[in-house]
Amino acid sequence: MSVKSVGIPFVKASACGNDFLLIDISRAEPVLASSDIAAFTQRICDRHDGVGADGVEWMSAHAEADVEIRLINADGSEAEISGNGTRCVAAYLYSERDSVLDSEREQEKITIQTGAGLKTCVRTGGKSPEYEFEIEMGRGEIGPELAVRTDGREVRGIPVSMGNPHYVIFVQSFAEGWQSRAAEIQRNSEFRHGVNIEMVAIDGKHDVRSRFFERGVGETQSSGTGSCASALAAIAAGKAESPVRVHAPGGTQTVRKEGNTVFLRGTARLVCEGEFFVG
Repeated sequence: MSVKSVGIPFVKASACGNDFLLIDISRAEPVLASSDIAAFTQRICDRHDGVGADGVEWMSAHAEADVEIRLINADGSEAEISGNGTRCVAAYLYSERDSVLDSEREQEKITIQTGAGLKTCVRTGGKSPEYEFEIEMGRGEIGPELAVRTDGREVRGIPVSMGNPHYVIFVQSFAEGWQSRAAEIQRNSEFRHGVNIEMVAIDGKHDVRSRFFERGVGETQSSGTGSCASALAAIAAGKAESPVRVHAPGGTQTVRKEGNTVFLRGTARLVCEGEFFVG
């Protein structure tokens, strides 16, 4: 007699190549203890034996928001927020509303409680399976230039907090093996809680190119909070002006400042849905 494997439902979504699995924790808990979330996230994010993703956005109900999310990276570590992951969740929630909303309506708001506070996502275009949203990311905090030493060399960068930590390094070009350099910087004792590394090349007052090396993941095709950090550091250094288009291998996102508030605009696409078998 065969026994059917127990499956945990998921949706996969991608924001400029930064991919996430979206899982309703209430549907997972009957077959997955909460203490196993980190290990399960590692398993399902594996790109060979799992579904493959940069992380899992675990979704749950929230009294004052449309949803609350908890981000676990592909290595099982927890992060405060992902701008791209938040946008992926907004796309999923909006797709669920499509059956009752006029698909041509614009400016529909979705509120999402993250580890870095409540974020409001405004739909600015698109339709299922791909939407565009602008997220109010809050106020970024920019620190003074910080020098760190790696392998006997000094590196200078700008610390930025978007509710999670970033270290922005300006470069003329992306040298071969930049990922190894970024990983070495990331391990520096200066960053006690880890850090996301951005290598940023300036193309003009409103255009920069960025490469991202994130905590718990490594190189990613794009990053929402990393794009915000890249733009804010460039503006603070007098190298760019708002709005800033941040170009990455996975696509382009736009960052603008309105007073002290940072807004991030970009797309999110629903890729597929299915069940991941447990046991």
